[in-house]
Amino acid sequence: MFDLFFTHINQKVNLSEAEQQEVKTFFAPKKLRKRQYLLQEGEPCKYLVFVEKGVLRSYNVDSKGVEHIIHFAMEGWWMGDIYSFLSGDPSGYNIDAIEDAELLMITLDGFEQMMVKVPRMERYFRILFQNNIISKERRLISSISYTAEEKYLRLVESSPELLQRIPLNLVASYLGITPETLSRIRKKLTQKK
Repeated sequence: MFDLFFTHINQKVNLSEAEQQEVKTFFAPKKLRKRQYLLQEGEPCKYLVFVEKGVLRSYNVDSKGVEHIIHFAMEGWWMGDIYSFLSGDPSGYNIDAIEDAELLMITLDGFEQMMVKVPRMERYFRILFQNNIISKERRLISSISYTAEEKYLRLVESSPELLQRIPLNLVASYLGITPETLSRIRKKLTQKK
């Protein structure tokens, strides 16, 4: 179950076999069924998870009951509310499975112990957190600066495999547009070809 996990880690830092065995001890496997929650708004985020199989989404619901998708995670990606995970404060997000999922979960205590026992993992997570900050900054710029069509085209370019697996209404929510607008954009782009 750890094959993809260590492939992903070894793309950023090289772990010895002994370090890999040590890292394994901090993670617990978990399976989620489609639509099953990993985290519900108002609960503290107790786990940071690596997606071995499946797709998760992180979202919040506004006062009108409209879902706003913050993040998707598929195989090889991490998911969690990092603020809640590190602070213990209640999360402002829900996280659930879009597809049946297999996860590797780590608690905050395990995370801290792992950093001490396997220092290369601290470098690995520093790289991930840096990339996450860059990604969030780009998403913020996109949401305030780009047209709906430009947002969609950027998503097509950056994550085509994700678009094959996620329903269009969820893609629209992630882009901050209505499903009808997304449908018009897709139709227009198809006609251009």
